[in-house]
Amino acid sequence: MLTLSATVPALQPSHMPCREDGVSSSSCQPGWPQVAFFYVSLYLIAIAQGADKPCGLAFAADQFDAEHQGERASRGSLFNWWFFCMAIGISVSVSVVGYIQEYVGWGLGFGVPCAIVLCAFLVFLLGTPTYRLYAPTPEAKSPFRRLARGLAANANKTGGLSASHSEEEEAAADARCVLRLLPIWAASLAYGVVYAQIMTLFNKQGRTLDRHIGDGLELPPAALQTLGPASILLFVPVYDRAVVPALRWATGNPSGLSMLQRVGAGMAVSLAGVAVAALVEARRLAMAREHGLVDDPSATVPMSWAWIVPQYAMMGVADVLAVVGLQELFYDQMPDGLRSLGLALYLSVMGIGGFISSLLISLIDGVTGSGGGDSWFADNLNRAHVDYFYWLLAGLSAVELALFLYFARSYVYKHKPN
Repeated sequence: MLTLSATVPALQPSHMPCREDGVSSSSCQPGWPQVAFFYVSLYLIAIAQGADKPCGLAFAADQFDAEHQGERASRGSLFNWWFFCMAIGISVSVSVVGYIQEYVGWGLGFGVPCAIVLCAFLVFLLGTPTYRLYAPTPEAKSPFRRLARGLAANANKTGGLSASHSEEEEAAADARCVLRLLPIWAASLAYGVVYAQIMTLFNKQGRTLDRHIGDGLELPPAALQTLGPASILLFVPVYDRAVVPALRWATGNPSGLSMLQRVGAGMAVSLAGVAVAALVEARRLAMAREHGLVDDPSATVPMSWAWIVPQYAMMGVADVLAVVGLQELFYDQMPDGLRSLGLALYLSVMGIGGFISSLLISLIDGVTGSGGGDSWFADNLNRAHVDYFYWLLAGLSAVELALFLYFARSYVYKHKPN
């Protein structure tokens, strides 16, 4: 999806057809059929990911017996290593596939991910004989109807009416599991806003820095986008093989930390990470002013790219804690027939966080850029004030953490954390 978005500006429809011999020219623009075909393919990918991401992870987690202590602990490792593999995919996409698309061609660049997906699908099919498949219970066959009945039963009890059947009582206890997660979900949205900056403002910030290593080698801008996934790749093995056993010994919890403790720790690290990003950006602006580069948006600020490594690394650590913790929480605490819905609810934290981020940027840009002044998000980053926006996100993260701790203190697990 990251690389697909780069092709959108070039797809401005034109009524002037390309040459029949297939030779491209600067005036050759795609027509409406090509543009329509592109957007159809783009939304097909979005629909596929919307189905695959929650259902694939839920199916993988279902392969572990929640009633078996050893398998339950191994299921916690699954979420860690699933995220680890996702980071590998992002790293390959940004570096290798990005290089192919830039220097070889977009056709081959899109062909490589297509071939990888086909191979993955084949491997998935080959593993079919080994999967644990559970016969759906009558309740699992209609989970949404059961949830609606449970919500109605809870409403009747609130209104003074009691449920007349044990089935309705059971459905009401289904429904309460979902309702208990909603405050946690709402308190996590600010994390999704911060998460949206990793591939956007962080990258824009890094493009203005000196990206040389030593005297000759210069990192391409896309290489900076691998810093976040690289920190995930480094921290996941350390967390799973060293931190968790140490915490297990200290707390007696097979997972080391409870799911809510893990999410809260990730939010705290995210808060620290965005504060560090604000301090680094303030220094970058000071260096631009000191060297007279304020009015030169294409200039390279004499400040090493290594300055932005800590904020990428801290956000990677925060993701391993908070994102993986949210995955496990929204899977484990949902009723059996609604676990894929729970993971979809977790994914909506990141999706809605991205929308909130865009809305905030649009509003702040309109307010701070009015009256002829420089916006916080001016095209010339040396005249912008992204550092102010980072401090705003730090404040939102602090409020989020306080709300999360408040809701977490009163949260009752469906299963005991130990």
